[in-house]
Amino acid sequence: MTIFDPYIQKIAEYVGALRSQGRRIRTCQSPLHSERLPIRVGPGANPGIILRGDTSVELGNPEVGSCSFLLLTDSPSTLNDGQITLAGPDIPESVGGSLPFGQVLMLGGSQLTEKDFETLQQIQFVGDQIEGYMMRGLSQSTWSRISTAGVARGLNFDLLGQALMAIYRAASPKLESMEIVFVTSGKGDLVPLNGWSGQIQKIAREIVRQNWKIKGYDIDCLSDCSNCKDKSVCDEIKEVLLEKKLHEHAAGELQNE
Repeated sequence: MTIFDPYIQKIAEYVGALRSQGRRIRTCQSPLHSERLPIRVGPGANPGIILRGDTSVELGNPEVGSCSFLLLTDSPSTLNDGQITLAGPDIPESVGGSLPFGQVLMLGGSQLTEKDFETLQQIQFVGDQIEGYMMRGLSQSTWSRISTAGVARGLNFDLLGQALMAIYRAASPKLESMEIVFVTSGKGDLVPLNGWSGQIQKIAREIVRQNWKIKGYDIDCLSDCSNCKDKSVCDEIKEVLLEKKLHEHAAGELQNE
């Protein structure tokens, strides 16, 4: 699956350009296992909503801008496995503030195909799986809150990246490498990412549409189902389509008898 490889190269060039423009760029390497982390990771790790009064840092509020997307490659060696790059201020130095937020997740695995894309795309909407982190996910943006308690436990972008890697590695045995880029340096620095995101979403939407078509559904949708306001309608449509398919199958069996 090489369709996203040109964008992976663009991200590497983008980080290099930010560095040449004087942006503060930091990198770290992620531990492989979530049990080494000082925060809980996994279903139920963040048991409730983070209220405004409990929020230490806000990421990606629409007023300051955000952008988020995922890239896959079947050439895992093209990624710097475990590397987390941050362009801009970190969470502990931004307490009480609201940061623009760019997030690029790059996943590699020699056995990854288009059929894996939809599942991996949905995993990025982590829900309650990271202690001290609450995410409001949209298909092309990430609006999140970091709790005061989370910051006290050491939650920063290195740790957030490690948690995301742990979640992905637990969810996909095909995953061989993963690299993450976070951007908080300014709304203007998100402009290139948003431009590529539009192109990537078109590709992603077609992949998802083809996957659903293989299953027998002609549905054009790419969103986080858990946060979609049309989920009940979509579920009803899928149920009707399934009933229709089963009815047609049964009718065909009767004709063959």
